[in-house]
Amino acid sequence: MANHTSALKRIRQTDTRRLLNKYKHKTARNAVRELQEIKDKKAAVVLLPKVSAMLDKLTKTNIIHKNKAANLKSKLTKHVNSLTKTKAKVKAK
Repeated sequence: MANHTSALKRIRQTDTRRLLNKYKHKTARNAVRELQEIKDKKAAVVLLPKVSAMLDKLTKTNIIHKNKAANLKSKLTKHVNSLTKTKAKVKAK
């Protein structure tokens, strides 16, 4: 156990930051899962910018790597765009 007051403070700060980072990361992962499960185009278009912003904030605070965020955003955008294509094909028939 640490003896110096500065070391004790550092331990408290680390625990607080770890819990906050864990919460933010878990929330973003749940949002990504929700967006991947959505089949409705309108709902997906509304949710995509919010999820992208969450991923950007995680990247900015070094919770996830910037390439991981870019890959996730790309995959989610492709998913949302594919919803448009499938809806257009159904309407054309």
